[in-house]
Amino acid sequence: MNKAVDPFLMPAQQTRSAAGAPHAHESAHLHVAGEATYTDDIPELAGTLHAALGLSPVAHGRVRGIDLARLQAMPGVVAVITAADIPGLNDCGPIVHDDPILAPLGESGSVQYLGQPVFAVLAATREAARRAASLARQVIDVEALPAVLDHQQAHDQGEYVLPPMHLLRGDAAAALAAAPHRLKASFEVGGQEQFYLEGQIAYATPLENNGMRVYCSTQHPSEMQHAVAHALGLHAHHVQIECRRMGGGFGGKESQSAVFACVAAVAARKLGRPVKLRPDRDDDMLITGRRHCFIHHYDIGYDDEGRILGAEVEMISRAGYSADLSGPVMTRALCHFDNAYWLPNVALHGYSAKTNTQSNTAFRGFGGPQGAIAVEVIVDSIARQLGRDPLAVRRANFYGIGSRDTTPYGQQVEDNILQPLVDQLVASSDYAARRQAIADYNAASPVLKRGIALTPVKFGISFNVVHLNQAGALVHVYTDGTVLVNHGGTEMGQGLHTKVAQVVAHELGLDLGHVRVTATDTGKVANTSATAASTGSDLNGKAAEDAARTVRTRLAEFAARRAGVAADGVRFADNHVEVDGQRIPFEQLVMDAYMARVQLWSDGFYTTPKLHWNRETLQGRPFYYFAYGAAVSEVIVDTLTGEYKLLRADLLHDAGRSLNPAIDVGQIEGAYVQGAGWLTSEELWWQPLDGSPRAGKLMTHAPSTYKIPTANDAPAVFHTKLFDGANVEETIHRSKAVGEPPLLLGFSAFLAIRDAVSAAGNHRVDPPLRAPATPEAVLDAIDAVRAARP
Repeated sequence: MNKAVDPFLMPAQQTRSAAGAPHAHESAHLHVAGEATYTDDIPELAGTLHAALGLSPVAHGRVRGIDLARLQAMPGVVAVITAADIPGLNDCGPIVHDDPILAPLGESGSVQYLGQPVFAVLAATREAARRAASLARQVIDVEALPAVLDHQQAHDQGEYVLPPMHLLRGDAAAALAAAPHRLKASFEVGGQEQFYLEGQIAYATPLENNGMRVYCSTQHPSEMQHAVAHALGLHAHHVQIECRRMGGGFGGKESQSAVFACVAAVAARKLGRPVKLRPDRDDDMLITGRRHCFIHHYDIGYDDEGRILGAEVEMISRAGYSADLSGPVMTRALCHFDNAYWLPNVALHGYSAKTNTQSNTAFRGFGGPQGAIAVEVIVDSIARQLGRDPLAVRRANFYGIGSRDTTPYGQQVEDNILQPLVDQLVASSDYAARRQAIADYNAASPVLKRGIALTPVKFGISFNVVHLNQAGALVHVYTDGTVLVNHGGTEMGQGLHTKVAQVVAHELGLDLGHVRVTATDTGKVANTSATAASTGSDLNGKAAEDAARTVRTRLAEFAARRAGVAADGVRFADNHVEVDGQRIPFEQLVMDAYMARVQLWSDGFYTTPKLHWNRETLQGRPFYYFAYGAAVSEVIVDTLTGEYKLLRADLLHDAGRSLNPAIDVGQIEGAYVQGAGWLTSEELWWQPLDGSPRAGKLMTHAPSTYKIPTANDAPAVFHTKLFDGANVEETIHRSKAVGEPPLLLGFSAFLAIRDAVSAAGNHRVDPPLRAPATPEAVLDAIDAVRAARP
């Protein structure tokens, strides 16, 4: 029987010396001591120049010229480069070639958003480069053109970066017409800045024979390799990208680290000197994109129990000025609209609207949260219209087992644990009693209102693009018995290197201290996929396991031959090898194997099985498996000010057989807070096109104006547990991904606020609460509820 377990006390896993144990992050001691080396910490070579970007001062315009002489006359300036200095392709778009590195000049060129890089200043110091680049508004001669900031307006005008997408099943129109009840409304959810603690940075150093090494804070070294090679007019083998670690990524360094890597490399090639480009936080936020804002327009048909019979939904995203990753983001939004619910008849339409804003990109969840939040708001509204507990309506719509188990995109849900997981959380959180207590509290409290919500998660794991689901690794065993591992994934604080080291240590029967993971490097493992889509441990863990198993097999065969026994009787454990009753230290066997000329290193490779996908019909099996979870959040809202406080959160998440419970719990709690922040406090705002000098500018471009959650925003009562159950699919040690799925647990915080707002109208009016639910948004919703109250 499945049961909730203490995440740090998992008896079934304690017998596994490395994999499955709650080891500390491999760099934790370096983090707390300030000794972890990030890109900006790499000692600068002699002659290093610093770059700063000059940004477009308008949201849309044609650049007629740049006063280069004025820039070059600034103190400390060595050179200025423009698009004309790029020897190869002036493009860093990851899919569609519509994303220039530097804005093209002249009649055929244009700037597409305020903040777009137009030129780069190279100077002896970073301060000198920044001072010169800050003159952009004065030195760029630009003819302003009409601009569009709002994605609804762009949709109304038919302006898109990609063709619309449509996901269809059954006959939505007929189901809507025959449904006993209808719900027609709209819901708007804002974007979200990644706000990685380490900003974007690249350090390019020219090598001999046209080579270029770029140290880069990136989630996708291979894509940076290709972008830099194309910009330089070279081949991939000329370019080496290295990343030891990032100070956070969250998707913002998947494709959008390219402009910084390319500018640094182009400047280094032109000047023959090392070049470092590290924008400050304001410029970083003005240049790069973030989570897509979405508007959902929906028409829902449902029965007396709240079961959804038909759904027609129009999803409009703010893509920004170029395609970037908006296509796959919209695909994943459409494929996650169902979340945990069986929807028999759907017509889902996705539109990636072109706006004169930063080109939006990947963010933890990659469109999945934007799609799933819509159905959660819909289910919540259905429950309020029927006067039922939203949890009862959610249960009525859950995927079934043996029936009602196929997604709108045609994948059967084979690993459904929704009911037992939710049952456990309902019991452990005391949901029913607390809901009644909150109702009693609200009846006696005219100003302060409490709210509670329980929301489930079903999140698909794999890249939607099938060929990206592959990984490679190298495992080297040295003659002293220590092990060095390299793989294609990148470490951004999520513990990927720790988990890969655990897998290798487990495979070789070693303690974790014997294994070290080195910097991700395109010169070691080639053609890697991004560390994204929650696939880092699934892919790279399996590849590293494959490599380590090959070495172990060679050692076992060598030991067996020498002892005259079968190789399958050789056992690796506790830093020793047991063969024919003899216990040999691992390092001794390794040295003996070396002397016998046994190969002690191997590559490993892994491809995710069972996947297939038709991107035209949006049908197939895009996901290897699903990760599940559920959360209960409780809030209190001041109906006079709109302020609120998150009082308690109970999280129960499915990590399969966790590779590292300590790291996974940290990921789950962090994801919950990040998800709650997206839907509550993190508001993006652009200056309207009012003719002012700041028209079209993102005004929330620094921590002074953009509010991410802090420790004070976390609930005082915070319970997190791992659901005890193995993955039904053969993943690495039967574990499940925990990078993205738990972000959706934060939905419960937003819906708890919505419940409290509903209480202000005695639950007689469906609250029109937008996201993020800032105090202003909460007050607007309270006013609307009270005004519409019968």
